[in-house]
Amino acid sequence: MPPAHLPIRVLVVDDHPLLIEGIAAVIAGQPDIELVGEASNGIEAIDSYRRLQPDVTLMDLQMPELDGIAAIRAIRDEFPAARIAILTTYQGDVRVLHAIQAGATGYLLKSTLRKSLIDTIRALAMGKTHFPAEIASDLASHLGAEPLSRREVEVLRWIAQGDSNKAIARRLGLTEETIKAHVKNLIAKLSAGNRTHAVAIALRRGIIDMA
Repeated sequence: MPPAHLPIRVLVVDDHPLLIEGIAAVIAGQPDIELVGEASNGIEAIDSYRRLQPDVTLMDLQMPELDGIAAIRAIRDEFPAARIAILTTYQGDVRVLHAIQAGATGYLLKSTLRKSLIDTIRALAMGKTHFPAEIASDLASHLGAEPLSRREVEVLRWIAQGDSNKAIARRLGLTEETIKAHVKNLIAKLSAGNRTHAVAIALRRGIIDMA
């Protein structure tokens, strides 16, 4: 936390200039907060953090060069006390969990920035965490659930692309029976009714994305 007489220094990392401009406009009206740096990808974020060492960093999730999760992990490895909030359009308990595991201390949905941006910055600067109630509830509801294996996630991604079991087996160098077993297991783990339902659940929870 910065000394009481100094403003909270903020670094914003996002590859959309208009979003950064919007955040800058909101921060400009707050005498206790100062925007000290901007970056457009994860690599720039790491360099900017080293140079500026801000009190709070707002980090986009999906960016070119290096994504937000990887950038957070790299920054926290070098600066364990870094206060970083994921800045994203995506919800989903798996994305939140990955962000927390990487070292994020907050999670901001871009759709709610005007309502929660300033409070989140101040909370993080004071050493607190900030995860919206609905996201925390979603995360808690899936705690203890059996996670999908790496292979099951891989199969699920190909299902989302419209591939048949036979096509997936050919891609992965496995038998069609093995793929069928993976599909059966992932449907059960996600409590899905079928393949299409499994994809829908995985997208909502952030297990896979269509990028």
